[in-house]
This record gives sequence, C-alpha cells and structure tokens, in this order.
Amino acid sequence: MILTLDIGNTNIKTALFDGNEMIKYWRVSTNKIYSSDEYGILFMNLFRHENVDPKVVEGICISSVVPTINFTIEHMCQNYFGMTPMFIGPGVKTGVNIRYENPRELGSDRIANAAAAFAEYGGPCIFIDFGTATTFGVVDETGAFLGGLIFPGIKLASEALTNGTAKLPRFALEKPDTVIGRTTLTNLQSGMYYGYAGMVRNIVHQIKQELGREAKVIATGGMALIIADESKVIDKLDGLLTLKGLRLIYERNNQEGTCVK
Repeated sequence: MILTLDIGNTNIKTALFDGNEMIKYWRVSTNKIYSSDEYGILFMNLFRHENVDPKVVEGICISSVVPTINFTIEHMCQNYFGMTPMFIGPGVKTGVNIRYENPRELGSDRIANAAAAFAEYGGPCIFIDFGTATTFGVVDETGAFLGGLIFPGIKLASEALTNGTAKLPRFALEKPDTVIGRTTLTNLQSGMYYGYAGMVRNIVHQIKQELGREAKVIATGGMALIIADESKVIDKLDGLLTLKGLRLIYERNNQEGTCVK
C-alpha cells in the first residue's frame, strides 16, 4: 500500500491507497515545532486506531509547501515506517509537462493536482484548490500545465480583515440569507461568501475565454464546499485530488526505486 501526505500550511492531509482504492484518510494540523518522534507517534496512533498495521506501507509520496518541516517528516518516515519517502520535486517523473517559465517555481501540490485532474477528468480542465491560499491551475488537452493564479484563501482573507481593523469582529464563514447585509456580521459574511463566489465565477469565465473553449472545472481543498454551489461554475468536487495525484506520481516512479526500505 502507498501512503500519501499533502503537507499544507494549515493541515497535513494523508491517505493510504491500495492500488487505486483509498483505504484510509486522515487530516491533522501542521505543527512546525513537532519533532520527528512526535509526528511518528501521531501517525502510529492513527494507524492503531484504524487497526491498520504500519508494515503494510510499501512506499510514501509527499507534497509539501512547508519546507521547514520536510527534514522532520523525512526522518519520521525513516524511523517509524522504515523507508525514505519520495518528495515531489526536481528529478521526479510526474508525467506533467510544465509550461512555467521556471518549472522549479511550481508548488508540488499543484503538480499533483494537475496530474490527478488530467488522469481523472481529461483536458482541458481547470482545478481550484481552496486552501490557505486559493490556487487555480489550467491543464490543456494534452495534459500540460499551462499556468494559473494564486490569491489569499477565504479563511486567510477573513482573518486578515478582522485582525487588521479595530472594530470588525471575528465571524463564522457561512452563507447569509441575503447579499445586502443589515448587521455588521451579515455584511462580513456576505462580502466573503458572495465576493469569493463572484471572483471564482469571473476568473473561470476569463480562463475559458483565453483557452477559447470549454473546460471542466474541478474543486478541492477544505473551503471548496463553501463556495462551490454559489459560484455555479464548478463541475466536480474532489477532496482527494492532491492525494490521488501523489499516488499516481509514485506509481510513475515506482520501478525506479525512488522510495526504498
């Protein structure tokens, strides 16, 4: 079985795959001060809770946008799973033709999303990852990653708004009943909810115009559910998109012995 880890700024999403089938899925907080032993004990407890023997793990594939904990996670994998993980980066065969001016700049999570989006849904397609940052990626009909855009995630933006103002209160990210809010709370909720939905809708429209054709739109990430319905442009919600991409990339490299026990 293959263990995949998507290390984000807020959470680490991890899934255990048996071939194409996801067996288990966990989500834990990203903690930059944890030691390799603390992460190791955490993962061992997750496996134990699900009555899964860690020895079933035959390979580990990781995407990380938090470089400061990569060394810690690598040593955790070596000490607790007995193998060196494969981090998505230079030298790894991804199967994705990256059209960036400097392909090394592209985040490993976006590479995994591109690989999974094309494999699962074909091209051209647009994938949107609603995480700490909201990222768009565009894949053409050949599976090449054309580029995209990045802006603050809805949760990050809401926190910046309340932290940067003296009188605006913290608020729950919920859909208000009307666009026109009649309290400060509903004004804030309306601005975030309808504002982000409108922004997503407009960006998707402009991307399709630049492509000159229709494209399937796939959304993933923790905040995707909040925006998906209202934006009216998302064709498919796939919360496992990044992890599916990691499994796929691991398989493309498996015979080359990238992950070794």
